[in-house]
Amino acid sequence: MTTTLYGIPNCDTVKKARAWLAEHGVAYHFHDYKKQGVDAARLAKWSEQVGWERLVNRAGTTFRKLPDADKAVADADAAIALMVANPSLIKRPVVEYPGGLLVGYSPEGFAAALG
Repeated sequence: MTTTLYGIPNCDTVKKARAWLAEHGVAYHFHDYKKQGVDAARLAKWSEQVGWERLVNRAGTTFRKLPDADKAVADADAAIALMVANPSLIKRPVVEYPGGLLVGYSPEGFAAALG
């Protein structure tokens, strides 16, 4: 398994994560949510690993613009359907690496997992 960074290229947090990976010589594949999407099976797998609550980006503009009914996500199936329909709702970045999954960016977390 190779390391894959999932995100949106113009996201500042994704840019920081990509810079960290480059500075530390970590080879990775970039997967653009906007262009390539993310399928429900992958989101379900991530949800099992870290919980769907951690994957939903509630702080972003996309979430704030949702109708109130959609904001009241109650379970993994509803969250996954919402993220498939609106990839910008997925917290960024998500990094799949041999042996684990990182959600969000922190230099300390990246160093512990990938360093």
